[in-house]
Amino acid sequence: MTGAPAKSGNPRILPEASHPRAKIAVLISGSGTNMAALLYASRDADCPYEIVLVASNDPAAKGLALARGEGVATFALSHKGMPREDHDAAMDAAVRASGAEWIALAGYMRILTEGFVSGWQGRMVNIHPSLLPKYPGLHTHERALEAGDSHGGCSVHLVTTVLDDGPILGQTPVAVLPGDTPDTLAARVLIAEHQLYSRCLAALVSAR
Repeated sequence: MTGAPAKSGNPRILPEASHPRAKIAVLISGSGTNMAALLYASRDADCPYEIVLVASNDPAAKGLALARGEGVATFALSHKGMPREDHDAAMDAAVRASGAEWIALAGYMRILTEGFVSGWQGRMVNIHPSLLPKYPGLHTHERALEAGDSHGGCSVHLVTTVLDDGPILGQTPVAVLPGDTPDTLAARVLIAEHQLYSRCLAALVSAR
């Protein structure tokens, strides 16, 4: 779907909070498992944030259906055929219209423009499947195995204009096991991601 954020007819079931929760927009490109982990963590009574929008550059992203089913507003706009600046501007407008105060990138497979990043400086986080500063970019598990590392892992960091180079908010190491392939290592790292991301995001918004 395109255009204004879509809202599900199902009401969100949120615990009562003693103070306003930080409003988070989550950007995804695929299945949205990290988005789901953030969303379900937000249902805890002590969680200091709530998800107000899930947005994607792929209208067919499976995570959008999950978000709508949970009563979260969604926005989708394909990047295909659009200048990068125009697409980022549209995504930015949708996020701001949702009332979001923070952005969490959760498998958003787009390199964002400097203008977009600067507009959310200090308020946009990402999760990356390596122990940064090792292996920024893609194919992290293959690179860890080829290097003979004893551990892979994941990192949550603030987003800057340099790819995967912002201040690190938290990391979880994941042991490399005998016979590991990139896929088997990735599966265990993903479990660690789901736990780490919500903890780091909650700590960040609470501190601010």
